[in-house]
Amino acid sequence: MFDVFQFAMNDHSHDQHKPAPAPVTPDDAGSQALAEALRSSFAIVKFVMVALVIVFLASGFFQVGPQEQAVILRFGRPVGTEQKALLGPGLHWSFPYPIDEVVRIPIKEVQSVTSTIGWYYMTPEEVLTYKATGAVPPAGGTLNPAVDGYVVTADRNIIHVSATLYYQVDAPLRYVFNFVSASNLVQNALNNALLYTAAHFGVDDVLYSDVAGFQDAVEQRAAQLADQERLGITIKQCTVERAPPRQLKDIFDQVTEARENRNKILDDAHTYENQVTNSADARASAIINEARSARARYVQSVQADAKAFSALLPNYQINPGLFEQQELVQVMGQALTNVQFKSYLPTTADGKPIELRLMLNREPPGARTANP
Repeated sequence: MFDVFQFAMNDHSHDQHKPAPAPVTPDDAGSQALAEALRSSFAIVKFVMVALVIVFLASGFFQVGPQEQAVILRFGRPVGTEQKALLGPGLHWSFPYPIDEVVRIPIKEVQSVTSTIGWYYMTPEEVLTYKATGAVPPAGGTLNPAVDGYVVTADRNIIHVSATLYYQVDAPLRYVFNFVSASNLVQNALNNALLYTAAHFGVDDVLYSDVAGFQDAVEQRAAQLADQERLGITIKQCTVERAPPRQLKDIFDQVTEARENRNKILDDAHTYENQVTNSADARASAIINEARSARARYVQSVQADAKAFSALLPNYQINPGLFEQQELVQVMGQALTNVQFKSYLPTTADGKPIELRLMLNREPPGARTANP
């Protein structure tokens, strides 16, 4: 206990000999406040930086639609290879731009391109009016090759054509990464198909008689070119619009009217031909049926007569004379039924046959006219 008390006294005496702290000066108070302010600022900066990092990372989430797929490009190169690089519909994450870039590819959406050749020039206002009402803008004196598009047919005529091609992407990686602009290649294929197909069809076929055939040929040619270039698309439909040169509209209208009149005359002729043919066929069928019926009746009659004669043969064989007398009486009875005057001479004594004289017509002779 004494030792503890002695240590406490020594410590107390040591505190009494310790120098007092220096008084706080105004400069020290400002430095302390500045340090506290800097510490607070650094804390705010850290919080903001953390928040920015979180926002930056959160901005990497993106949504892929149900009709599309996506590819992540990291510094310009796809992340993954072949089908693994394709992201399906749903929520995905990537590093934000400029580290990663998301390329969306509409694989189920039907896309379309329109040809840029073959149609005459129209201003944007005229295009809107034409699509809304079908009104054709007035033509100039001649066709201007510098601005007006056209195609040449197989019979060396000039007409205007325009086509719209509808397609879907079935090979997204090839469509996006193998070409700078695959849609431009599809459009070029459509332009080529128009020129090529028009050169193999006559003007009448394109404008009037084989419109569907021309449209199918354009679609097949465009599909062939797309396959050759391996564009990775599937063509769904191709619609083609065609028109004669506006400068020759009146002449083409006259040709159209003449063609319609010709078709009408041919239709009337075919209708008359069908009527006559049907009537002749019906009459021939009636004659044939009547002949068959007559043949059947005649055959039945002959068969009945043969059967009757066959049935009478035994009676004749038993007594020929009696049979002859019976048949003669029967036949004579039928023959004399409607005779008005009958004269019957019996058999002569010398055995000559019976002589029968009949007057079937008892009308008095006409009065004689006196000779002039």
